Amino acid sequence: MLATKPSLRENLKVPSASVFDVDVASIAALIGDPARCTMLNALLGGSALPAGELARLADISPATATGHLHKLVNAGLLQVVAQGRHRYHRLSGARVASALEALALLAPPVPVRSLRQSRTASALAGARTCYDHLAGRLGVAVAEALLAMKALEPIDERDHRLTATGRELVGRLGIATEPLEQSRRAFARSCLDWTERRPHLAGALPSQLLTMMVQEGWLCHEPAGRALQVTKKGAAALFTSFGLTLADSVGP
Repeated sequence: MLATKPSLRENLKVPSASVFDVDVASIAALIGDPARCTMLNALLGGSALPAGELARLADISPATATGHLHKLVNAGLLQVVAQGRHRYHRLSGARVASALEALALLAPPVPVRSLRQSRTASALAGARTCYDHLAGRLGVAVAEALLAMKALEPIDERDHRLTATGRELVGRLGIATEPLEQSRRAFARSCLDWTERRPHLAGALPSQLLTMMVQEGWLCHEPAGRALQVTKKGAAALFTSFGLTLADSVGP
């Protein structure tokens, strides 16, 4: 009997559930529209915004924005949050934020044509929210400090767990680790930072670290957008807790 010729799938050793089995093109087309992309990026900091504000940011009419938002909600990229008579939109989860950040790694930079754009880009590169965790130079610096202090140790190429040193540190910061470790969400996962091209940390623990830093007044949000500022209290606390100076993290 003649041997059958191996299929392309067998030659490439493609698993049965692969990228070829999902409709990447439809999601790429949704994100690829400039107006929808602008709205998604506006929500990347984890905030929930009304349709009118998203329309203004995308420079489109409210009616056009409603149509775009309807498509994004139907595709599972956005969720609608109702508060009384008001409706707000937010990203449907951390996976959407991770996908947008990954695309930013491939995208060419937008030319800076004004002082305002230059200041915004500098602020975002220094410290920003990435959905619900810390990114930018400060996010990368905190991740590298935790590893250098041996507060975290790698489990595999992406994921990390706390050491005894890490548990003591996190406990001093007032964060309970048991609920985070029991969560279905990744605990502390490397996430390649699109401005630094080095990993910051995403997951349950980094989310709580950012929440703590904001609640304790270490960081404060810029008046608009995703950028964060380090306060005077935060500068002292970052040095005490992680050995970081502003020059080491957010830059001059």
